[in-house]
Amino acid sequence: MKIQQIAELLNAKVLCGADRLDGTVNSACGCDMMSDVLAFVKDQAVLLTGLCNPQVVRTAEMMDMKCIVFVRGKIPPKEVIDLAVDCGIVVMATSERMYVACGKLYAGGLAGGDTVS
Repeated sequence: MKIQQIAELLNAKVLCGADRLDGTVNSACGCDMMSDVLAFVKDQAVLLTGLCNPQVVRTAEMMDMKCIVFVRGKIPPKEVIDLAVDCGIVVMATSERMYVACGKLYAGGLAGGDTVS
């Protein structure tokens, strides 16, 4: 799925990385616990979270994720957005709750991905 499609499905505002919306992601992960994200396969994924701190970007970078979507209307502070810019990660914000956002992406054809065993 193109990152642009994610923005459209979630009616999300792109906070940084608008020049990378033509990138492709193959799976998604919805989580507020970054330790759980570390157990997720890094398959060009998008991370959906309500946690708004720099650790989210650091975790996404470590896991090779291309996009972070902040849910529940949360807008990360400038330092988080600046870090995402430095890391080349697209950041969006949506008013959708995590459950609904994940459901919309799944219904739109974005897989959940495999877990690390």
